[in-house]
Amino acid sequence: EVGADARFNEGETHERFRSMGGAFTRDRIAGGEASVAGIYGEGSWETGPWLLAGGLRLDGWKNRNGRRLERDLATGAATLDESDPERSGEVVSARMAARRMIGGGWAARAAAYSGFRPATLNELHRPFRVGNDLTEANAALVPETLQGVEAGLAFEGPLSALTATLFWNRIEDAVVNVTIGQGPATFPRAGFVPAGGVLRQRQNAGTIEATGLEISARQTLRGGLNLSGAVSITDARVDGGSAAPQLTGLRPAQAPIWSATAGIDWRASERLGLSARARYESRRFEDDLNSRVLGAAVTADVRADWRVNDTASLWLAADNLFDAEVEVSETGNGVEGFGPPRSLSVGLRLTY
Repeated sequence: EVGADARFNEGETHERFRSMGGAFTRDRIAGGEASVAGIYGEGSWETGPWLLAGGLRLDGWKNRNGRRLERDLATGAATLDESDPERSGEVVSARMAARRMIGGGWAARAAAYSGFRPATLNELHRPFRVGNDLTEANAALVPETLQGVEAGLAFEGPLSALTATLFWNRIEDAVVNVTIGQGPATFPRAGFVPAGGVLRQRQNAGTIEATGLEISARQTLRGGLNLSGAVSITDARVDGGSAAPQLTGLRPAQAPIWSATAGIDWRASERLGLSARARYESRRFEDDLNSRVLGAAVTADVRADWRVNDTASLWLAADNLFDAEVEVSETGNGVEGFGPPRSLSVGLRLTY
């Protein structure tokens, strides 16, 4: 297969900020355009117990028409007026993979690959504030690039399946929210950061290396029962290099070491299906300096489906059934943010 694809994004934020005396005193217009276009070729070859596959692509990226204008609401005078220079580049990425059937339902596989992720319009142009923490955008960001290898074993039987994969990934020019300084202080462009808050900026801060193991399994039992489970163990570390040496040896933000899922599906009757899922994530860090710890959490979801006829079915679901408090953020002055609480939903699905 050969082909081409392209993506074009244009966005702009209009917002008020810097609240003083119960009213906003500044407004901001910020945004720009980003595009990625590429050509690719890929193919596969199967012979005997072997399956070989590979692909190669070339992408060009471009960021243009970046703008940031901030004004004083009382006077209309510009307090910041910037136009960002156009930036562009090319990225080559590839993938090679092989699988060999080794008998008895078992297969061995290995792969090597590379890829990239261009910065989003948010990362390039839109600063934001949560509590007393400010995060600055950075129009000079270049795409992250990824290199990785993995190897694994898989078993597929009539009633069960098992996969295990070892992997190593390296992200270069990783886009990280890097801490610049702490408040109370006044910083260029960002302005005043209150006491207890920090100023961060999105930066291409060195590299991130991750080594891990992923295992998943499925088992079909009598009576219409299906069990499934998966576990992931990932050791990820940052090397900030000369760009951010203070991050070297730390873990990336929002990256737990352990995560696991377990599920059960039961076809109770020809019309009724029941399912339950549980997910666990170990503790992780909210920030680049690993100074704010987000606690481990377990959540559970349940669902029931009732087939009315061949074209219609009803479903009832409860997400985060036990209303667990899943901490997802924490500001410098200790304000915690949580994921969605328990929610109930009901719906009708039609198929034709």
